[in-house]
Amino acid sequence: MIKLSVVVPVRDAGLYISDALTSLVRNAHRDFEFIVVDDGSVDATGQIIDDFRDELSGLVVLRNETPVGLADARNLGLSLASGRYVTFMDGDDWLAPGYLASLVGAIERLDCDFVRVDHVQAEGRKRVTHRAPLSVRDTVLKPREYILPARSRTMVDYPYAWAGIYRRDLGELLTFPGSLHTAEDRPWIWRLHREAGSFAVVSLAGLFYRRMVSGSLTQIGDARQLHFFDAFELVLADLPDEFAPKAVRQFCALLAHHLELRERFSPELRARFEERGAAVLRRLPAELLDATRLDPERDETLRRLMETR
Repeated sequence: MIKLSVVVPVRDAGLYISDALTSLVRNAHRDFEFIVVDDGSVDATGQIIDDFRDELSGLVVLRNETPVGLADARNLGLSLASGRYVTFMDGDDWLAPGYLASLVGAIERLDCDFVRVDHVQAEGRKRVTHRAPLSVRDTVLKPREYILPARSRTMVDYPYAWAGIYRRDLGELLTFPGSLHTAEDRPWIWRLHREAGSFAVVSLAGLFYRRMVSGSLTQIGDARQLHFFDAFELVLADLPDEFAPKAVRQFCALLAHHLELRERFSPELRARFEERGAAVLRRLPAELLDATRLDPERDETLRRLMETR
């Protein structure tokens, strides 16, 4: 019986996929499986994956001739998963030796629906540990109770799917909105915290998240960035009144952040992004928008956006 399924979507990560797969070799166990979804790579990624077939036991490879995007690549991996638990890793990240066994040990010990963990941000030789927002550790809690307060950083502000382990029988709660090519983890984490029954946070930081990778969506200013708005349409849809202030504040903060980086957009895409942002702001309940205060600079950015678009 398979205990853990690791879903690894990857596209054109020839510079990094060897590091990722080597770290999986160092985490391999007889009841672990590794589902690598090669999402239409045109570089050496596919050949490098094939080179690991004999070295990485439990390796399952699925190839898409045409890229479907990160969300659907993860969903394809989930559809093949047979483990009791599932976790994720991106193809340009890597794991510390023994990390996966510790992850499984945590969720078995706590016996909850999902466990969230810390992670290490890697940029060149620099390493910085980023902690999940909740200070309460090794305690089983109700996820819905850790969405608020609106003005504090909470668990829905830590959306990274790879920073945790999940019971596979959560089923549809683990699937990602396939229509999105960025920000797919935002509605995902909100739904998980609204609908799952139990979770915990543990002090475990064994995933190394590689930042500033060329080709990463965080670095590219193409039309996929407009899916940020589609993601928040899903977050805001049918949202209980108690959570609306948090969702609106989160949207405003992230919108202001994107606007600070708008120079990465072409003039045409920048105009579309600003128009879409202004339209969403105008649709939000006026009383919630009036009550949302970030800081003077970001508040002015959003005010000016609504006035000029």
